[in-house]
Amino acid sequence: MLVLMEIWESIRDFVATGGDVLYVVAIALFLMWVLMIERYWFLLGEFPKMQKEIVAKWDARQDTTSWYAHRIRDAWISEASEKLDERMLIIKTLVAMCPLIGLLGTVTGMITVFETMATQGTGNARLMASGISMATIPTMAGMVAALSGVFFSTRLEARAKMAKEKLVDSLPHH
Repeated sequence: MLVLMEIWESIRDFVATGGDVLYVVAIALFLMWVLMIERYWFLLGEFPKMQKEIVAKWDARQDTTSWYAHRIRDAWISEASEKLDERMLIIKTLVAMCPLIGLLGTVTGMITVFETMATQGTGNARLMASGISMATIPTMAGMVAALSGVFFSTRLEARAKMAKEKLVDSLPHH
């Protein structure tokens, strides 16, 4: 319990240093990771079942050579591809937004610095330093959030592409 309190306090201190924009970065990061975990769960747990069903339906068909049979096959592959690609655009958008949210923090931090300079003059370095840290920490947080998302979303896309190709290969067209 004490460890959790210390972690919470360090997070609060980090947010206090970086400003309220860090909450927005955290929300975007949380949403991005929830969606990526859901996609991994689908890829590893649900899609193999879906693939087995499609292959079983294809193998159960009498006609696998006609034009009509190939359109049915293409439709099943298209439906599976759509399921694999669900929410990937949202994930990519969140990845792209994280650095931009961080830049918003930079702008608000610099506004704080300029306000301090306008009201206190340039002599108070301590007040200016807090504004500068408010300007740099959100940028760093946004970049770190985006980097984690870029790596895992790219892996996710590659796995989805491989799953599609595997499905196509498992539905032979004669």
